Amino acid sequence: MKLLKPLTTLLVGSTVATTWLSEKFDDGNKWTERWVQSKHKDDYGKFELSAGAVFADESDVGLKTSQDAKFYAMSRKFDEFTNADKNIVVQFSVKHAQKIDCGGGYVKLFPASFSPEALHGESEYNLMFGPDICGFGTKKVHVIFSYNGKNHLINKEIKCKDDELTHVYTLHLQKDNSYEVYIDGESAQKGSLGDDWDMLLPKQIKDPDAKKPEDWVNEAKIDDPEDVKPEGYDDIAEFIADPEAEQPEDWDEEMDGEWEAPMISNPEFKGEWKATKIDNPAYKGEWVHPMIDNPEYVDDKELYSYKSWGAVGLDLWQVKAGSVFDNFLIGDDLEAAIKEAKDVVSANHEGESAMLKAIKDEKDAAEDAAHGEMGDEEEAEIAGDDDYEGADYSEEDYGEAADDFDEEHDEL
Repeated sequence: MKLLKPLTTLLVGSTVATTWLSEKFDDGNKWTERWVQSKHKDDYGKFELSAGAVFADESDVGLKTSQDAKFYAMSRKFDEFTNADKNIVVQFSVKHAQKIDCGGGYVKLFPASFSPEALHGESEYNLMFGPDICGFGTKKVHVIFSYNGKNHLINKEIKCKDDELTHVYTLHLQKDNSYEVYIDGESAQKGSLGDDWDMLLPKQIKDPDAKKPEDWVNEAKIDDPEDVKPEGYDDIAEFIADPEAEQPEDWDEEMDGEWEAPMISNPEFKGEWKATKIDNPAYKGEWVHPMIDNPEYVDDKELYSYKSWGAVGLDLWQVKAGSVFDNFLIGDDLEAAIKEAKDVVSANHEGESAMLKAIKDEKDAAEDAAHGEMGDEEEAEIAGDDDYEGADYSEEDYGEAADDFDEEHDEL
């Protein structure tokens, strides 16, 4: 079910809520008049309007990546604004119905001077926000701000969703230099821009004039000076002749030489003697470098603020295509955005989950039917039963298959 598009302005109490962008792809092919394909390269992947492979309502469509192993670069402009002295909300939904293995699901926001036809991976942006998945190691939400010509990644971990359902990602950027990230309308991370990004110089630094004293004691433990090696300790052999061993009855000294009992570990041997360790009375702990206020630190009360916002884009790489982007919203009403996020989830999750279950049930039934029609020889080959006379697999066959698997994943 496609949710209703919010109004550009809405009176809330005594204030007016503003929406600078609302994109739901609910007007047929008119989206092509707003969204522009980058011409920076001629082999970008193509977006198409689709509900994706899994949906609750087939008429609820968005921009879907359609080609595997491609870079994508498409964007649209909106009326320019500045967020100086304003709180803003950036929100969108993404559905990885293809069970994405490696690829981006994030958006980028640009200043109004940005040219959509020139979009590429190095295009300067204000904000990059959203999920990124690659294998088992990378499943996180990016929040990257551009500041003084550099892109700064958040230094906190925010886990993203990695299933095949629609999920809504929301960033609330506030004029007090605080932020909060929501996933499906629920808070996932929050804090301050100054603490959670390295945009500013550190408030404190190590005192350059401070040095560890030359007589600083580093050893927490020392040998007990009163502990003495027992007399005769070094005379104990590590190995001894096995006292239970007996010369074989058929042993021939002329043929076999003089019989010697085999050696075994000596249970009395305790290894190299070491004195017992005791607390070092001179130890005062690890030396800690004193910190001082950084004379070069300058606070910036406007970390959150950008003079110009004017475009949103999808600039990403996907190994397996099929992600659907929808429900773009840029405004200043957090309460309304969170409500919309929860409405999107409510309108989609139940139907999408039901469709996923139906797909799985159909697949399982087909596999069961296929197994039921197989003869014993085919079953044995699938099971890899080498004892069956019809199965003739060599180590070379298995090696070649493993090599093919490794080559494929190396390419990814």
